[in-house]
Amino acid sequence: MILEAKNIVKWFGDESNKTFALQDVSFNLNYGEMLYIVGPSGSGKTTLLSIISGILSPNSGSVRIKNQELWQLSPDALADFRLYNIGFVFQDFHLFNKLTSKENVAIPLVLQKKPWAYALAEADKALKIVGLTHRANLSPQRLSIGEQQRVAIARALTTKPDLLIFDEPTASLDGETGKKIINFIKTKILNDHRAIIVVTHDNRIYDFATRMIKIEDGKMVTVAQGSS
Repeated sequence: MILEAKNIVKWFGDESNKTFALQDVSFNLNYGEMLYIVGPSGSGKTTLLSIISGILSPNSGSVRIKNQELWQLSPDALADFRLYNIGFVFQDFHLFNKLTSKENVAIPLVLQKKPWAYALAEADKALKIVGLTHRANLSPQRLSIGEQQRVAIARALTTKPDLLIFDEPTASLDGETGKKIINFIKTKILNDHRAIIVVTHDNRIYDFATRMIKIEDGKMVTVAQGSS
C-alpha cells in the first residue's frame, strides 16, 4: 500500500458557520492501481486532491504516503516530500511558454538542485517515454493540446515519483485524444512500483480505471471496481 487516507474532514468558515467540503472520507491506494476519484463539480474532489497531495491541510483525519504521515511534517519537509515522491499533472498543464519542452520537463530536477546538464539529460529520457523527443526544443505554444499534456506528464516523471496525480487530464481534450492519453498513462506510465490517482468527471474514460471512488456532497458514496 502506498497511500492511506483516514477519516478526512475539511470545512470552511468559522466554528459557528461551517461549510463542509469533505466528511469522513477514507480510502487506500495500492501500488499498481490507477484509482479514479469521480463526482460532479463541487462534490469535494478538488479539496480531497489538495489534501492527499499535501497542499491543503484537513481539519481532522490523516494522510499517510509511503508510511509517512503528511500532516506531521513541517512546511519545508512537506514541500520536500512532495517534490521527491509525488508527481502532479495539472488540468491546465502549467507549462512556461518562454521555455522549451525540454526545459519545462527539467524544472523539477532544478528544484531538487540537480546540475542543469543532468536535468536536461533526464528531461530527454522523460520526453522519450512520452514520444516527444522530436518536439523537445519547441515552446509549448507550438505544440498541440495533446502534446502539451504529454510534456506535463514527462515533467511529472522526471523525479521518478511513486505516486502520480492527474487533475482532470482529459478536460481540454476531445474524446478520442482523451482516451489515447489515458490509455498511454495506463499502459506506459503505470507499473507495479507506482500508483496513479486520476480526478475526473469524464465518464468517457471510466473503463480505464482499476478502481473508482465517487464523492457527492463531500461524502464517499461509492467504491467500485473498474472494468480493466
